[in-house]
Formats: sequence, C-alpha cells, structure tokens
Amino acid sequence: MTRVAVLGAKGRMGSESVRAIEAADGLEVVAQIGVDDPLDLIASSGAEVALDFTQPAVALDNVAWCVEHGVHVVVGTSGFDDDRIGVVRDLMGETPTTEVLIVPNFSIGAVLMMKFAATAAPFFESVEVIELHHPAKVDAPSGTATRTAELIAAARAEAGSAPLPDATTTDPDGARGATVAGIPVHSVRARGFVASQEVLLGGEGETFSIRHDSHDRTSFMPGVVAAVRAVGQRPGITVGLDDVLGL
Repeated sequence: MTRVAVLGAKGRMGSESVRAIEAADGLEVVAQIGVDDPLDLIASSGAEVALDFTQPAVALDNVAWCVEHGVHVVVGTSGFDDDRIGVVRDLMGETPTTEVLIVPNFSIGAVLMMKFAATAAPFFESVEVIELHHPAKVDAPSGTATRTAELIAAARAEAGSAPLPDATTTDPDGARGATVAGIPVHSVRARGFVASQEVLLGGEGETFSIRHDSHDRTSFMPGVVAAVRAVGQRPGITVGLDDVLGL
C-alpha cells in the first residue's frame, strides 16, 4: 500500500484526486493538506508520495520541502516552468534519491494530443496553439499549451523546419497572442470550459486540426492515479506522463 499526501486537498482537482486515490487499489490517502496546514503533516502521516495541486506561488516551496525530506512528489500545479525545474534540479544534486514528476496535464487524451502534435508539426509550414479554460484559472498560457509549444518547437528544430511564416508587423493589442518557444499560443478564458486545446497546422492547400476537450475533472483521474503509482521509479526530474504511459 502506497501512502499518499494530497496538498491542496480541498480544491477542485485536489478533492477529486482524493476520491480517485482512495478508490484505487494499492493506494491510500494518509494526509489531506489545506492552505493553512503545516507541511510537517506529510512526514507525521508517513506519506511516501505527495501530490501537489496548490498554487504556483507555493508549489516550488512544497516540492523543495518534499525533496529535502525524501518524499517523492507529483506536481499537478500549473506554471512549473524551466526556471523552477532548474531550482529543483540543483536542490536534488547529481545523485537524486527522490523523483519529482511534473505533469502539465493528467488527461490521457491530452498527453496523446501533445504527442500527435509534435509528430505532425514538422510536416506543416504553420502551427499555432489555442487553449481554452474556465475563467477561474489564474495562469496563462496553460501548462499544457506551454508544454505543447515546447514539444512542437523541439520537433521542428530536429527536423530542420523553416521559421513559421507570418507577415505581421503591427499588433499593438497583442492580437497574435503570446509566443512560446517560437510558437504562437492563444489563451481563451470563458465560462463553460473545463480544459480544451486545439493545435492548428497548415500547409499549402490544406489544414489539419488536433483538438482535445476535457468536460469534467474526472477525465484527469486515470492519469493522476498512474502518476502516483509510478513516481519514484526514476529518481530525478521527469516532465510529463509519456514515460509513465510507455510513449
């Protein structure tokens, strides 16, 4: 039985994760940690794995605490960028004994969408990412969109793809969106969405669209359970569920 502490357990993703972990064979939630609870509850509960669904402002401190105390951690909090990963890598040293598994999106469909987008990107002249979330989301672009753009850019660089065509010279209001790793990314925040993303690819005479929609947070739970079960098998930092899913 793997003992799990859930940080941010009262939030939307945290509370759903508590229910999913409790229902999964071989997993047990031993601590539900809220915003005002001390992290020492992780140690006193005997948790071997911490699942973080808190806020970007505190997630790095939570991960650092877990690493220092020998607790494997799955990070579901958005906004865990390269700078934060670098801080954790320095903290872990050259011979890490714990694993930090950073997951931009726990949906199996979203993971496949990112994989398919990176595979397709070198075959098309143009590519842009549109992500759509509920208006309570605090960060933009989403972690999934950022990761998707990074994977697309890496695949195009490896293939020697030409720069994306774009004749825009005037955009005072930012209508062309943000640029992540050279890939245009557009964020929509609107009531009715949970988490959606579309990758638009275009070539001469054709377009290709890859889209994924999560309509309910239960769609993330198989990935959450898989991540909690797998964390600790590869000491160090792992980004994404690709290895966990055998991709």
